[in-house]
Amino acid sequence: MEAKQKMKGGRKPKNNPIVFRYSVNFTDAENAEFLSRFEQSGLKNRSQFIAACIFEKQLKVVKYDMAAMEYYSRLTNIHAQIRAIGVNYNQVVKAIKATFTEKKALAFLYKLEKATRELVEIHRQIQRLTAEFEKKWLQK
Repeated sequence: MEAKQKMKGGRKPKNNPIVFRYSVNFTDAENAEFLSRFEQSGLKNRSQFIAACIFEKQLKVVKYDMAAMEYYSRLTNIHAQIRAIGVNYNQVVKAIKATFTEKKALAFLYKLEKATRELVEIHRQIQRLTAEFEKKWLQK
């Protein structure tokens, strides 16, 4: 019977238990700053964050710029629409050539060419605005 040890109830003791606890008091402004930095750090709990700050461990801060993300998602949508216009452009030219007389076809092609020039100008403006946006707001 001595070979079998009596099982104790409860959880196993920790190898390195936390024995020391400290209290910190913040003003409203300091608390807001603390919470802001804590959220930016990405750590799971506040005690890990405080220990990292005190012992100068390197903190990982990840910032997401939602405006930039939305700008690029809309820019991607615009490029997809421009590609779709290019596909439709060829189909329209073939349909105009096959359906209408040469004089009417030239009139429609002139209108299509004018709309294409406007689209090219808009695309240039998009490129210029994107370059300004990247230069002003995005850090690499």
